[in-house]
Amino acid sequence: MSSTNKTARSGPNRASLYGEITDKIIADLEAGRFPWVQPWGSAATQAPLAMPRNAATGRQYSGINVLILWGTVVEHGFAFQSWLTFRQALSLGGNVRKGERGTTVVYADRFVPDDEKQRARETGEDAQAVPFLKRFTVFNAAQCENLPDEIASIAPVPTPALIEPRVESLIRATGIDFRIGGNRAFYMPSFDFVQVPPPQAYFEPINWHRTALHELGHATGHPSRLARDISGAFGTRSYAFEELVAEMSAAFCCASLGIVPTVRHADYIGSWLEVLRDDNRAIVRAASRASKAADWLLNFLPAALPRAEAESSIERQAA
Repeated sequence: MSSTNKTARSGPNRASLYGEITDKIIADLEAGRFPWVQPWGSAATQAPLAMPRNAATGRQYSGINVLILWGTVVEHGFAFQSWLTFRQALSLGGNVRKGERGTTVVYADRFVPDDEKQRARETGEDAQAVPFLKRFTVFNAAQCENLPDEIASIAPVPTPALIEPRVESLIRATGIDFRIGGNRAFYMPSFDFVQVPPPQAYFEPINWHRTALHELGHATGHPSRLARDISGAFGTRSYAFEELVAEMSAAFCCASLGIVPTVRHADYIGSWLEVLRDDNRAIVRAASRASKAADWLLNFLPAALPRAEAESSIERQAA
């Protein structure tokens, strides 16, 4: 079979997969549910606040897969954030329980078809890669049995006293010009600085951290960092798309730090729906960029802080 035929066959399947994902996100938003903000700690949600991981490899899922797996955990009340393929469960000495239904996640990459390579050789131009999505089925650890004890266990909840000092250390380590003051939170791309009101301006001091991470998510788009298009004016679709990226980036950072995510800009829901309805790949792109933004920030996270730093300057300001 020629590469052209392979590409032709994969096209509709790929479009269908994008459509399935987007339709689910649109349905959630229309119902007032935000897929990147789940009711952690509620009676319906037993799983710990954390990013989903592959239990066999330890690798953390990213992008749209985070939203897919978080949604499944909440929908079914699973007690774990650990996932395995059918074969991985067997390789660990366990198995998926009979009758369990898996969750579809996706792997995104790019490849260069043979005919495109040939065209590039003939014209001397650069070969153009084609994006593709591949489906995988995974099962929550709660859907398996006979797994090793270290996998079939619930991760401990992070110690609250360590959350705020870690966020403060992360902010300092990024080198981003971060200013505390004023009465509104924003990122100023033209001067590359973040400004957030002081913690005592928030009804709950923990909201300061959620806000700070949202604005830092915008700052990762600067040309000196991840170079996203952050030039969109308020009210445009490119502006709404960037807000979607920052919302999810903050949620991913919060989950990694043990902070319950919240929606910072629910008033943008109408513009987000417009973006998703017009382009069924938008949510996948936004989630991917959000993961890259969160990864960029979390790379600055110190592995641990001494006990003496438990009462950070942020905590002192909030007191």
